Amino acid sequence: MSAASCLLTEDQFLCSICLDVFTDPVTIPCGHNFCKTCITEHWNINVQCQCPNCKKVFNTRPELQINTLFSEMVAQFRQSAQQKASSSSSEQVSKPGEVPCDVCTGTKLKALKSCLVCLVSYCETHLEPHLTTSVLKRHQLIDPVENLEGRMCTKHDKLLELFCKTDQMCVCMLCTVLDHKTHDVVPLKEEYEGKKAELGKTEAEIQQMIQKRRLKIQEIKRSVELSKEGADREIADGVQVFTALKESVERSQAELIDTIKEKQRKTEKQAEDFIKELEQEISELKKRSSEVDQLSQSEDHLHLLQSFLSLNAAPPTKDWTELSVRPPSYEGTVVRAVNQLEETLSKQMKKLIELKRVQQYAVDVTLDPDTAHPYLILSDDGKQVKHGDVKKNLPDNPERFDTCVNVLAKQSFSSGRFYYEVQVKGKTDWTLGVVRESINRKGKITLSPQDGYWTIRLRNENEYKALADPSVCLSLQSQPEKVGVFVDYEEGLVSFYDVDAAALIYSFTGCSFTEKLYPYFGPCINNKGKNSAPLIISPVNHTE
Repeated sequence: MSAASCLLTEDQFLCSICLDVFTDPVTIPCGHNFCKTCITEHWNINVQCQCPNCKKVFNTRPELQINTLFSEMVAQFRQSAQQKASSSSSEQVSKPGEVPCDVCTGTKLKALKSCLVCLVSYCETHLEPHLTTSVLKRHQLIDPVENLEGRMCTKHDKLLELFCKTDQMCVCMLCTVLDHKTHDVVPLKEEYEGKKAELGKTEAEIQQMIQKRRLKIQEIKRSVELSKEGADREIADGVQVFTALKESVERSQAELIDTIKEKQRKTEKQAEDFIKELEQEISELKKRSSEVDQLSQSEDHLHLLQSFLSLNAAPPTKDWTELSVRPPSYEGTVVRAVNQLEETLSKQMKKLIELKRVQQYAVDVTLDPDTAHPYLILSDDGKQVKHGDVKKNLPDNPERFDTCVNVLAKQSFSSGRFYYEVQVKGKTDWTLGVVRESINRKGKITLSPQDGYWTIRLRNENEYKALADPSVCLSLQSQPEKVGVFVDYEEGLVSFYDVDAAALIYSFTGCSFTEKLYPYFGPCINNKGKNSAPLIISPVNHTE
């Protein structure tokens, strides 16, 4: 029996009326098989008893008997199909949210396609007739969807296969003849393509909006970062200012205490000297008292008279009546100390405010390799320069220094104000400033304003000079680790600042600028490694 069923194709076990596996199959006189219920209902509806397949008419309604042999073959096929379904992977079983097969009995398998003609969803097994039977091949299959009834016109019970552009709704064929006769109606596919293109455009617009918002998020985050950097800088500046103020207050307090204590020490010293002198006199008076007492008890007339004369000859004692130790006056000491502190703090605040003011004119400065002496080593970003031990083979162009180990910036300035900072930490020798464009760059060079150089320099670790005419030795309270250079072109001013101390180092005033000015850097020779640290053009940390 099993072998016989294997010789039949799968569609031969399907009833041509219900398109499902035979249930109680019967064979009518023309030889075709149907489910007993299907053929009975078919004949009950139609006046003639006619075979649905070959259209043969039976004058007398045939008596239906179940085909026992074929019924067993169908049962065998059904069992084989169920075993095949049960052996399928769990992914084929319909899960929540997936469209189930409408034909499966018992365990519902996942639908593979939905038929818009049959309005039924089929699993892979039950879809087979639509893929092999010529009549069913003409049916329109789509990816499985639920609520296939919703694809039917509720008014005419016909498939919604057109779209009315006038009323913006899906319609059936009868709708176009009756309710939408004069409307602009197109096939669903045509409208689908148009709407799909619109969706693509909408999606592109949405993605563009998303991108804009992502960029805005980045912008906001960057603003927060800049705000934090500014806050950190301001906190650092605040800590620096208040540390300086605290140190000034502590110094003033210590000086006040020392002044008061010194007055007290002088008072105590004066008192100690008086007491010592008084005790000395007391000692002498006690001695004299003893002598007087002894003499008064003598009965020797001659001895008493002779000794009495010597007692009267003793030096007179000092008159202490008007002498006193007055406590020192402290009136005004604290007030003077506070006034002095206020003056000191005011000077420090003015220095800080002045540095902040010039920092507002910060510019981006980079080194020009075309001007660098062949022994100099420049960083790739043009922000650092130091002296090397090997002379590079470079063209001797007019802009290049050939004797002095110097380099200029690429940027030039012929008006307004500009400011930049250079780290000099770790160096024993350096020269910084600005120069005019026409300076001599060949051979021995004299650094002076008359020759177009406005510079300051360090030599031998602690010898600072402003190279004016004549040079000015500079006495600095601390060694600068970062030097700020400020130029006011119209004002004729070049100022140098100790950035960390917020202190003015030196200013060239009354200068007359008529040419372009270039920032100037002289790292000096490395001196066998002692001066190997580079000059570094540093970013200016200031509050906008």
